[in-house]
Amino acid sequence: MSKDQDTEMAIARQARMVAIVMVATMVLWMGAQWLGGRLGLPVRYVFLFDFAALAAFFWTLVVTYQIWRKRQNNRG
Repeated sequence: MSKDQDTEMAIARQARMVAIVMVATMVLWMGAQWLGGRLGLPVRYVFLFDFAALAAFFWTLVVTYQIWRKRQNNRG
């Protein structure tokens, strides 16, 4: 494979990882909210789940920006 193809494959793998993390975060966060309500967990634990989900979404935002920059640099 050429260098451009290798770069595109790496970008595609990174994009798939972002998508997996986003979906997993949303499912786990919703599950944690539901389970916390059913078990009657204190609010501080619910906020802990919220902050963990926010951190994961922030990570996906940063990596998505990096992917966008790589694609822009790869084109020109």
